Amino acid sequence: MIQAKIKDIELKFYTNEKVFSPTEVDKGTIAMLEGLEFTSEDKVLDLGCGYGVVGLYVAKLIGSDKVILSDASENCVKLSRDNAKLNGIEGLKIVQSNAFKSLEDAHFTYILSYPPYHVDFNVPKEFIEKGFNRLQIGGKLVMVTKRKEWYKNKLTAIFGGVQIREVEGYFIFTAEKRFPTYANKKGGNR
Repeated sequence: MIQAKIKDIELKFYTNEKVFSPTEVDKGTIAMLEGLEFTSEDKVLDLGCGYGVVGLYVAKLIGSDKVILSDASENCVKLSRDNAKLNGIEGLKIVQSNAFKSLEDAHFTYILSYPPYHVDFNVPKEFIEKGFNRLQIGGKLVMVTKRKEWYKNKLTAIFGGVQIREVEGYFIFTAEKRFPTYANKKGGNR
């Protein structure tokens, strides 16, 4: 079992050797969360939740009924459920889904993700492209990675722009879904 304190929230986690960062909560995840503020009006998806750090932290802040955790791995889904119980969080929706395939929810104000970086870009490409459609207008996709250029280019292409913050070698990307502009609707710049 590992422990973490993010801002003023203390959490405990069961992990195993099959998950990312099994001996401590990854610094990139902590950096992403420390840079975000949530309200009781938010609806948050922890996409690729691993053992549940992001989703459990946000659920502690705004309530379990406003947070969904999702991961393709059965192991991660089980660990997230166990960790919700361990941290006294009830009623949390935790779904086994390959990206958005088994997840019907939409209109998120935040989709938070630390996409797997040991694979090609097909997974983060799907997270970004399909995530755009699951956000409400004004909703934000926030990702943390150790790679910059590909994410910067892809997020800019899909969202029309991206903010990038660097913390200790991690890049935290924030892209907001905006109302389409006249130029975007007509397919060109006028």
